[in-house]
Amino acid sequence: MKNRKITEKAVTITAAIGSVLIMVAVIANTYWASRQAISSTNQAVSAVSAFYLESMADRHARTITNLINNNFDYMEKAVRVIDEDDIESQDELRDAIGRMKTLLSLNRFALVDEDNIVYTQYTTYTGGSRHAFLADETLDDRVISTVFRYGSSKELCLAIPIDVKIMGKQFKACFVQIDINDIVNLLAFDDEESTHFALYSANGGNISQTELGPLIGTGNIFDATEGNVSGQKWDSFRNDFANEERGTLTFTINGIVDTIYYEPVPDTGWELVVMIRESVIQDQIQEISEKSLATNRRQIFSLLVIASVFSGIIFYMLRRSARERLDEEKENSKAFKSMANTDSMTGVRNKHAYMEAEAQYNSRIREGSVDNLALVVCDINGLKYVNDTKGHAAGDQLIKDASALICDMFSHGSVFRTGGDEFVVLLQDKGYDTREEVINAFNRKVEENISKNEVVVSIGYSTLQPEDEQLHDIFERADHLMYDRKKELKSMGARTREFDEEQS
Repeated sequence: MKNRKITEKAVTITAAIGSVLIMVAVIANTYWASRQAISSTNQAVSAVSAFYLESMADRHARTITNLINNNFDYMEKAVRVIDEDDIESQDELRDAIGRMKTLLSLNRFALVDEDNIVYTQYTTYTGGSRHAFLADETLDDRVISTVFRYGSSKELCLAIPIDVKIMGKQFKACFVQIDINDIVNLLAFDDEESTHFALYSANGGNISQTELGPLIGTGNIFDATEGNVSGQKWDSFRNDFANEERGTLTFTINGIVDTIYYEPVPDTGWELVVMIRESVIQDQIQEISEKSLATNRRQIFSLLVIASVFSGIIFYMLRRSARERLDEEKENSKAFKSMANTDSMTGVRNKHAYMEAEAQYNSRIREGSVDNLALVVCDINGLKYVNDTKGHAAGDQLIKDASALICDMFSHGSVFRTGGDEFVVLLQDKGYDTREEVINAFNRKVEENISKNEVVVSIGYSTLQPEDEQLHDIFERADHLMYDRKKELKSMGARTREFDEEQS
């Protein structure tokens, strides 16, 4: 059998067919590899977004839990203080309740006697029909419930059993009511409306009345998502709410994919839900992916080397863009935390930051890991007089001047604005070691300011003692000394709230 001669034409045809097949294979492989890279990147971004959602929901749920626990602790402290007072009349009891509200920042603080009569700072009333926790004959443990007032207004009611006698009457409970709007303001954040949150009851009702994106809005979350996910996922979603479980849900409404993460707030029956709308990371990667595919189509007849180099560049761009976006998200998270903990008027840390610091110090005090710690309570003299006579703009300037004085003198301390005219300074390390000379210098400066008609601030301070159980124990001693100092400055001619009221 003779061997068939390979002709030039056969070689040419084979080379052409081979080249076409190689190019088709390269194009197909490049397209497939691009799709796989995009899919993997999207999965990674989804995982990062889910982690971001979970972390945010958990942090906000813990903020509410800390707020609840602090209020329970403050109520117990308030009852102990009131019980130690020799109260003989309703007026004295109302004054005592008012002092505790101011000192401990308790909202709608009230006591209940054995006849279900409720005593507040301003009035008394029969509470059996107005407060659900009084329906039982005895109150054995803490009660957390949601109260509906004045139409759609909602409040969080916290109640504890007590056993004290005042004015010869037996008192069985005390409670506070916290406006849901105050909780919402505590949690609020601004990230160009790409992230939303809301508080929901077990039946899916929106308690906070905050929008969970434009599609769900402020309505019932179960009604909004029904029909947009499978029946099995929707039933599991409802069961999680009923059983106070955490989880995630991805659904599509009008062609838009949204993902939510929900976290139970312990003991309240609430679920905190967070949603990221059309993540900016996802948008950027999708845009790059579309450009990559369009470029591949335009480069169908390009050489393998060029296609490979181009694919490498695109992959590098994708990874770099994802890395830069993750860095940006981290910076945004830091900026948000800074904004949430900063007083907008003075630039020092605010009451929310102080509550977080207080919770951390309480834990460290109980563990015995704090050695040297001092707390300074500061109160601006004459703010009410300036507001009444010169206007609130002058009052605001007085607050800023007082803050500047405090920050300047206590340069080695942590300064917090905890109220309208109230500041707290925490001193450790060098701030603790130099506290005596700094406080003496501060008091001399304030006394000089009285004759100059400049800012006057009353201060009192105390240090951590072995018997202290929490930061508030130090605060209470310092607060008493601050009021003694206020009386002393009054005798020197400084204005005080009492002085202003006597003049008016």
